[in-house]
Amino acid sequence: MTRIINSELGTSPFQRLFHSEGILQKWSDLSECVSADGKLSKELKENVRRVLAFGNGCSYCQAKGTPLKPSEVKESHALGFAEVFLTQREKTEDKFFQVLKEALTDEEISELLAFICFTTAQQYFGALMKLK
Repeated sequence: MTRIINSELGTSPFQRLFHSEGILQKWSDLSECVSADGKLSKELKENVRRVLAFGNGCSYCQAKGTPLKPSEVKESHALGFAEVFLTQREKTEDKFFQVLKEALTDEEISELLAFICFTTAQQYFGALMKLK
């Protein structure tokens, strides 16, 4: 059971935790934007999301599955960086960015970090609300 009652807004258990239509709409719009194909594929981002779910402690997100084996070098580097982020957060050392730059462009790194940060916020929200 979540820590608050569900609203009538939204279509998913996560969305029903929002009691402000404005926040729900903006949050959902940003979620769709950062998760869509861009400089990085939505499949790569989904696999990063799976890695983050277990490190960020969101049961709701964990229920969507464990990380898949990376299919390419770019994905392997992105997943590895997500693991490093989970242990080091804002103290992530420059050497890990150098490794990331071996497979990703600056534009891809920017998109990856935006995705990691927003996804972490979503997963913290779900974990804090005890969403199952």
